[in-house]
Amino acid sequence: MLGNPYFFKKNGHPVGHFSLLCCMQQPISLQHLNELIKTTLDRHLQPGYWVIAEIGEFRDSVRGHVYLDLIEKHSGQITAKIRGNIWSYSYQGIRRKFESTTGERLRSGMQILALVNVQFHEVYGISLIVKDIDPNYTLGERAKRRQEIIDQLTKEGLINQNKQFELPPVPQRIAVISSVTAAGYGDFINQLTENAHHYAIAATLFQATMQGNETPASIIAAIEEIEETQQQRRFDLIVIIRGGGAQTDMDGFDDYELAKAIANTTLPVVTGIGHERDECIADLVAHTAMKTPTAVAAFILSGFRDFEDKLNMQLNLMERRCRMRLQQESRLLEDREHMMKNIVGNTLSVHLERLDRRQQQVTALARHRVSIQNLKLENQHKQLKKLAKSTLESRTIRLGHLQQVITRLDPKHLFAKGYTRTELAGKPIQNQKVSLGDEIVTYTRDKKLTSTLTEIKTHDAN
Repeated sequence: MLGNPYFFKKNGHPVGHFSLLCCMQQPISLQHLNELIKTTLDRHLQPGYWVIAEIGEFRDSVRGHVYLDLIEKHSGQITAKIRGNIWSYSYQGIRRKFESTTGERLRSGMQILALVNVQFHEVYGISLIVKDIDPNYTLGERAKRRQEIIDQLTKEGLINQNKQFELPPVPQRIAVISSVTAAGYGDFINQLTENAHHYAIAATLFQATMQGNETPASIIAAIEEIEETQQQRRFDLIVIIRGGGAQTDMDGFDDYELAKAIANTTLPVVTGIGHERDECIADLVAHTAMKTPTAVAAFILSGFRDFEDKLNMQLNLMERRCRMRLQQESRLLEDREHMMKNIVGNTLSVHLERLDRRQQQVTALARHRVSIQNLKLENQHKQLKKLAKSTLESRTIRLGHLQQVITRLDPKHLFAKGYTRTELAGKPIQNQKVSLGDEIVTYTRDKKLTSTLTEIKTHDAN
């Protein structure tokens, strides 16, 4: 044996061992093993599961993504734990719905009911992608967080007006309100155009002043220009971005008229103003607020990826359903094939039996007819034999008579009786006209006589 044996223990006592040699098999690479794990999980797991779990750790990033640990406890001990991710595009909708219903923010220690799908990455391992969270499961008292500066907007129904728009699944035409010299604008454009997934996004800049007293009026003018050209350009989204700056530079984004203009736009608005405090009025009335321009770019790209994930989920679901349907149809075909084989087999057996009986009947009939025909043939053979014998005898007698006639008519026989034959010019003389002086030839039994006619007389043959 190779190497040291492994010992199995039960209650601290060894119960057996085995050698490394007994479990040797063809080795594979770690990447191959991880690919097998990924393929097996994708093939056998459902596209989505509703899971009850506790948020163990909750971390959000500047790009809007949320990273959390989902755990399960029993008697104060963690019995299950797994990493989870909520992409920013999904998190915005989940967060708004959850906070609107429960009045609380998602946080550590909170029990949730989440729709997740299992994702296994060959490098980063297994994790759960959170697609939705049911706020009714963790429904709490609605917290009321209102600031004095938004009281008027709230009374006028403008605070949530832009949020009523549905974000387009893949916003490919974006109207960007910013300054071409803003620090965050270049980062935003670079991140969009150089994304790793090569998503095609067209961003059109509408120049505006992004700091100072002219900020509200400049941004409002840009919004009006977007609205005027919307019929021709068909934008999917408005983005308002700027780089970081002093706190006093943010005062322009708390303007009532600017907030009203954002609320009344006909497109969803996403902000990435780059401020450190929680929210400004522009963020509150916008559809979605991110902290930085790069976070807005990541948010938009995550929407594309989320849409792609949903498509892949639907494809997986379609593939699963098609595979199940094919299996069902295959089993149905097998059942029908088996049934058809039985029916055909039974039918063939019945017809074979009929054929056997018919064959026996035909054989018996044929034998009977052959016997009858044999009897007829024997009778006909006897009759033919008798007829042939009779005919042969009659023909023999006739031939005898003919032979006698022929013998009597034979010139030799006539010559023997004293008859002669006379010819003129090689032809019988009786058929020719003769004249005196003609030379004739007379044949006897053994002589040839040549004569010259000197006298011709007629006589009565009778």
